[in-house]
Amino acid sequence: MTDCEEGEGGPNSQGDGIPKESCPFINSAATDVEKSQQYDSKSMALFEEEMDTSPMVSSLLSTLANYSNLPTGSKEHEEAENNEEGARPSKKPVKAPQLGTLMGVYLPCIQNIFGVILFLRMTWMVGIGGVFGSFIIVFMCCSTTMLTAISMSAIATNGVVPAGGSYYMISRSLGPEFGGAVGICFYLGTTFAGAMYILGCIEILLIYIIPQAAIFKIEGLEGPEAEIALLNNMRVYGTIVLSFMALVVFVGVKYVNKLALVFLACVILSILAVYAGIIKTAIEPPVFPVCILGNRTLLSKSYDVCAKIVELDNETVTTKLWRSFCDSESLNATCDEYFNNNDVTEIQGIPGVTSGILAENLFGNYLEKGMFLEKRGLASNVDPDSPVSNTNRYVLADITSFFTLLVGIYFPSVTGIMAGSNRSGDLRDAQKSIPIGTIAAITTTSTVYMSCVVLFGACIEGVVLRDKFGEGVNGNLVIGTLAWPSPWVIVFGSFFSTCGAGLQSLTGAPRLLQAIARDGIIPFLRVFGHGKANGEPTWALLLTASICEIGIIIASLDSVAPILSMFFLMCYMFVNLACALQTLLRTPNWRPRFKFYHWALSFLGMSLCLSLMFICSWYYAIVAMGIATCIYKYIEFCGAEKEWGDGIRGISLSAARFALMRLEEGPPHTKNWRPQILVLVSVDAEQNVEQPRLLSLTSQLKAGRGLTIVGTSVQGTFLNNYTETQKADQSLRKLMETEKVKGFSQVVISSNLRDGTSHLVQSGGLGGLKHNTVMVSWPHNWKQPEFHQQFRNFIEVVRETTIASLALLVPKNISSYPSNGERFTEGYIDVWWIVHDGGMLMLLPFLLRQHKVWRKCKMRIFTVAQMDDNSIQMKKDLLIFLYHLRIDAAVEVVEMLDNDISAYTYEKTLIMEQRSQILKQMHLTKNEMEREIQSITDSSRGSIRRKNKPTLQPQHSKEEGGSPADKPDDKSEAVSHPKQAQLIYSKKTTTPSSHTPAATWTEKKDAGKGRTQSASTPEAGRDFLNMKPEWENLNQIDVRRMHTAMRLNEVITKKSKEAKLVLLNMPGPPKNRVGDENYMEFLEVLTEGLNRVLLVRGGGREVITIYS
Repeated sequence: MTDCEEGEGGPNSQGDGIPKESCPFINSAATDVEKSQQYDSKSMALFEEEMDTSPMVSSLLSTLANYSNLPTGSKEHEEAENNEEGARPSKKPVKAPQLGTLMGVYLPCIQNIFGVILFLRMTWMVGIGGVFGSFIIVFMCCSTTMLTAISMSAIATNGVVPAGGSYYMISRSLGPEFGGAVGICFYLGTTFAGAMYILGCIEILLIYIIPQAAIFKIEGLEGPEAEIALLNNMRVYGTIVLSFMALVVFVGVKYVNKLALVFLACVILSILAVYAGIIKTAIEPPVFPVCILGNRTLLSKSYDVCAKIVELDNETVTTKLWRSFCDSESLNATCDEYFNNNDVTEIQGIPGVTSGILAENLFGNYLEKGMFLEKRGLASNVDPDSPVSNTNRYVLADITSFFTLLVGIYFPSVTGIMAGSNRSGDLRDAQKSIPIGTIAAITTTSTVYMSCVVLFGACIEGVVLRDKFGEGVNGNLVIGTLAWPSPWVIVFGSFFSTCGAGLQSLTGAPRLLQAIARDGIIPFLRVFGHGKANGEPTWALLLTASICEIGIIIASLDSVAPILSMFFLMCYMFVNLACALQTLLRTPNWRPRFKFYHWALSFLGMSLCLSLMFICSWYYAIVAMGIATCIYKYIEFCGAEKEWGDGIRGISLSAARFALMRLEEGPPHTKNWRPQILVLVSVDAEQNVEQPRLLSLTSQLKAGRGLTIVGTSVQGTFLNNYTETQKADQSLRKLMETEKVKGFSQVVISSNLRDGTSHLVQSGGLGGLKHNTVMVSWPHNWKQPEFHQQFRNFIEVVRETTIASLALLVPKNISSYPSNGERFTEGYIDVWWIVHDGGMLMLLPFLLRQHKVWRKCKMRIFTVAQMDDNSIQMKKDLLIFLYHLRIDAAVEVVEMLDNDISAYTYEKTLIMEQRSQILKQMHLTKNEMEREIQSITDSSRGSIRRKNKPTLQPQHSKEEGGSPADKPDDKSEAVSHPKQAQLIYSKKTTTPSSHTPAATWTEKKDAGKGRTQSASTPEAGRDFLNMKPEWENLNQIDVRRMHTAMRLNEVITKKSKEAKLVLLNMPGPPKNRVGDENYMEFLEVLTEGLNRVLLVRGGGREVITIYS
């Protein structure tokens, strides 16, 4: 199993700017000589063509055997890495990792799991929560870490885990966004853990070892003042210790690594001392008397003898306790009422395992802040009306306690399970050692914790357990009172272990931050990837110390512990999620050597982590999730794009497949219809897009929603032109990114562009996620002979979209369309609704106006009324229709009368047909051309013989290419008979460019083909009375179409000349291909004189509805 590191634009970059995975074994950096030697054998000559890409198996196995991953915290490997970075010629060979399961995983995990909470808060937790409640807390937390360890073992044994440990596992399993977010959370958790260990260290120092060292004196202070003084001492000493530890880490990690075993020995010795003390209590309990007044625990410093009076030389003498509660030493002094009403009792603080105290400590005793620590079972005579006094003589609860607080404070004592995976590179067999070592360490520590809960409850008096700082037992550390041979074993052992744990946190956290920074997924953290010449993360250490100082300023161990609990729980939650996802998705690469895992266990672990987060502190949980979410979104928008084969991508694939299968169930409802656009663009010889504004229009129309496919075709064969395809695809992607078009690019190779475009129209999209609209630019140079094929292709696209029931958008003059950066401050979007197309003409302006470019444009709708239409009623109906559609637009009905067809219309039609003949002949062979010319000549002569009359003398004038063209005269003649043409005489000269024709042609419906004449040359001054035989060859359908196009253009130009955009129905293409050139001419005439025109054809279905 191989694990490939990610390459930044190396030989395996695909050219799209997204770094791909580069493998150390395939495409490795072997020299050409080495490669040629691999294939020197004649038996391998068959494979010598693949020498550049595929190494020999022997070479692969050799490389694989020598592959070494770089761990964190390994000095030798760090030096090797720095040698590589510095390109030093004398690089020392890296030693093979030699650590086994015990030294490499088990003991580091034990050291990291056992910590300050065990020594400073475990007894207090048992006293407050009771044995039963504390056991539930311990079991819940240990179960969480055990389930997480199972998931982590599965991930860690699914291939090589390089440097980065848990961060690497999460990021490569869940992707850079989750990896970065959880990596930062894990980093913050480790950093705050350092602060917690330092605060524990200072607490042990100032309360149990050298109380006299306090800068802010606590003696004589009560309540909040004493609490503030203690916190200020913690802040001052904590900052000093933090600075010293940061200096030690800065000077050299090797000192920390060398002291690690010493600190581990302190932890193990302390725990053994506790167990030895527990065994001793069964034989001979230690003497730790506790003085109780009534049922209230007294401070040990407030008495010398646990009695009110003593007999001394047959004389009754008052004690220090008497003087604490009375105003004088005399027996008749005025004393505190509670002191007078209650007796003093001395109880044994540690009665021993066999005393039966377990039953009393079984259930919890939660306290409010300032409450007395009361002994259960003792009588207390309290006057409810009398005020409480002399509270500074009793042991009081320093914080308000409740179950969820205990969970938050305790959970850090089960963290540290990642220590083994963080050292994976130092292990002889990481895939064997990590699961065994980690699970064994968690089993050991969980057993210790659970047994300690029961044994503490069975050995120690409840009031002593609830005495957090040992104020009732002469200021001793409570767990120390149980230790054998001396409490100082625990005090010094816990002090050094907390120091060591703090140093380990300050060592590990900067390296974790450095690993995240070097991955480059969070841009603003890149500066922390740099360090000293020897690789030490100097800047990361500085940031870590600064964040750690925040925890020091908080100063309360009980307040800092829930903070780091949040971050660790979030990290563990995502480890479980990663394992569950990989298992459920059945990724082909998911083949862990550790087989004792199941997705249900991972989900249970994830649920436990999430539950514990909110149990500990719901507001801390929300803040931690908010931080992770912000980092996630930041990486998503600003971070480097990484492809790590993560599980989230697998989820996306599964979700996409599920959604596509659902879409296959049927077409979308009209309410859900939106244009899913296939944009057909053309590329030049350099594979650059020729019409970039097409994508601007698409972006404005889509506003980032729905499906967009930008497609182009490359002429050639797949084998010969694949490079051009990649270049074209990269060009499309780059332009889509520039224009902010969210969609997909598709490039096809075909022997000709026509077939390539057809393939795109047919095969674009997948399943139910297919385009329903095609956008193609108007071929602006279609009249030039060299672009003849271009407009043929365009008309074929129109035909194909019609057959496929796809909508079609054809923007004309696309270069004049606005870019995404432009803004129209005013103007109109005019819709010319001539035929019903399913509502496309209504929907498109609405979608455009959602974009900031068109937002301030107003919408106008024009519709055309015929002779027999009621234009007033049409306007009313249209207004009601728009009201129901919830579209705000002005409405105008334009009346178009059946005017006579002008001579200019016939003139343009004749020019169009002559041009069509010329274009047709240009594409014929020599023999075909001769036959075509002969047939045209014979047809013309035959018509002359049939129709030629004395009053109509034809004048032939042959143009280049063999098409006849006639020159009109100034005279005209009118004939009123139905079977004759009526020509109205005009003295004005008619020219081809005239838009106000002087002669009109009137033809009754029952008449056959009429005859007209047209001016095709500049000498347009001949007599119209001379009828030309070519006129009868004009197709009257084309004449009517030209007439419609010209009349519509005249009206549209008059109304919408200044409009920012004109949308109108696009007429359908001719059914046969003979009239393709005429079709283009009709469209050209229809849109003449308009700046921006969007021709629209519906897809044969309703796309807009009045219903909600």
